[in-house]
Amino acid sequence: MKTCSLNDFMEEIKPWLDTDHIREAHLDDKGHFILQFLDGMKNVYHIDDCNAEQIKGILKDLKSKGITVKD
Repeated sequence: MKTCSLNDFMEEIKPWLDTDHIREAHLDDKGHFILQFLDGMKNVYHIDDCNAEQIKGILKDLKSKGITVKD
């Protein structure tokens, strides 16, 4: 698991924000942001400087890009 700020998180995932790379995005029961990639890799993030509404906004944006978001 990687702990990062919201800005760092967004910069890190920017190159992968499409359905050619990301299979699914969701939050786990502890509030960690999970990205599942098509190659089988899974990245877990603890974003430590934002609230639930901001995270939901990220998930909504990913969904608008065609990425599967699991509720």
